[in-house]
Amino acid sequence: MKIKIKIKKLDERATIPKYANSGDAGMDVIAISKTENEKFIEYGTGLSFELPEGYVMLIFPRSSLSKKDLILSNHVGVLDSGYRGELRLRFKKIGEEVYKVGERIGQIIILPYPKIEFEEAEELSKTDRGEEGFGSTGA
Repeated sequence: MKIKIKIKKLDERATIPKYANSGDAGMDVIAISKTENEKFIEYGTGLSFELPEGYVMLIFPRSSLSKKDLILSNHVGVLDSGYRGELRLRFKKIGEEVYKVGERIGQIIILPYPKIEFEEAEELSKTDRGEEGFGSTGA
């Protein structure tokens, strides 16, 4: 299934995201700018998107982040269909090794999502797991 998404280059240096391999779920995004302070580095992509209603863009770190002294500030970013600003990724600095302008800084996945309507209930159905939480499977 293919879906067309409108994308706007806000800067001539911007690169349209693409899949690196045929089986990839995510497309890499590339930094064209970098703003830095003592706590954060924010990278601009020079891109804005027009997602159809009912779709969301999820922004994830790349596996190369393990080689950098950065943590994606919101761990997984959410770009809603109503947002038309630049896709920017903000990282918390934990050392000196960071991405440079021109490098791939994250990956995006665009997915449909259902509209949820909550129904308040006095009781929920029983399951084998029940209320067992963190570490309940022994891992």
